[in-house]
Amino acid sequence: MNKFVALLQITTALVLAVASIATLINLLLIFTRPETISVVNALIGQGVLIICLLVISRILLRKGLGAWRGANAGSDSDTRAE
Repeated sequence: MNKFVALLQITTALVLAVASIATLINLLLIFTRPETISVVNALIGQGVLIICLLVISRILLRKGLGAWRGANAGSDSDTRAE
């Protein structure tokens, strides 16, 4: 079960990273529009969104990799004990 949760965390981290890249591309496309208050609001909002997505993605990736390594180490020690 720990491996499943770890794999789910790693997969979610990758999905969030892809979402942040897609948001960055959208931000670059919006950047070429004439400057209005709505464009500035979109730039600020998407900038914050990109940062938040990357932070959450990094946290999930580190937790997922740590849990994956812990689950593998536990299964190795169980196999050696027998």
